[in-house]
Parts: sequence; structure tokens; C-alpha cells
Amino acid sequence: MGVKLEVFRMTLYLTFPVAMFWISNQAEWFEDYVIQRKRELWPPEKEGQVSNLPSEAERSLGPHSHDAF
Repeated sequence: MGVKLEVFRMTLYLTFPVAMFWISNQAEWFEDYVIQRKRELWPPEKEGQVSNLPSEAERSLGPHSHDAF
């Protein structure tokens, strides 16, 4: 009984993480569930807010900020 129990436990210990890894790396599942959930939690910002970001960054950094490197 002891050897069969250990074989069962080892099979369970190896199967569960491998199955979870395989399921979570399915591209269809990732696109359908994870990206949808991310959009529910953090909706995309308004178009006007996103378009103003580069001009604000360029203005705060100055015209020659990339020359410092």
C-alpha cells in the first residue's frame, strides 16, 4: 500500500503543475479570459488623454534630452 500511495502522490505532484502550466499557456484562453479581464479591471484611457502624453513628455524633458547618453 505504501508504494502505491507514493506513486499516486508523485503522479499528482507532477501532473497538477504541468497541467496548470499547459492550460495557462493556451493562446486562445489567454486572449479570451486574461485580456478580457484586464480590460474590465483597467479600461483603456480616453483617446484625448493618450494623445497628449508624448507631447507632455517631450515638453518636460526638453528638446536635447536624448543627447545626454
